[in-house]
Amino acid sequence: MKGKCLCGSVTVEAEPVNEVALCHCSMCRKWSSGPLHAVHVKEGVLFNGAENITRFKSSDWAERGFCSKCGTHLFYHLIPADEYVLSAGLFPDEKFKLTSEIFVDEKPEYYELNPSSHKMTGQEVFEQYAPKE
Repeated sequence: MKGKCLCGSVTVEAEPVNEVALCHCSMCRKWSSGPLHAVHVKEGVLFNGAENITRFKSSDWAERGFCSKCGTHLFYHLIPADEYVLSAGLFPDEKFKLTSEIFVDEKPEYYELNPSSHKMTGQEVFEQYAPKE
């Protein structure tokens, strides 16, 4: 997949992914005024124009990236796993399918997207990704 920000200063290449997930957490909604339309890419993300990326550490485990010229939201980066969750809007020609939604317990009532997608609460997400002892 190939995508770019609004102004074209940052381009991204990644292996094709056909699924998109939504994150309804309060932080994602504050960042974009809606859920993050997330494309999970485990490895092989290549950014061109990296000098135009501003990174904001939004938690102890993640940072968010955006184009410093046009403000386009580029990614959510899970630091410990070095995993990128890319904004689906970077790839307007991809045929994504909405398959899952997380932090549904924080989703406001004024929108509903895919009633048949797999849904998890914030607690369920944290339990799934908690370190195994």
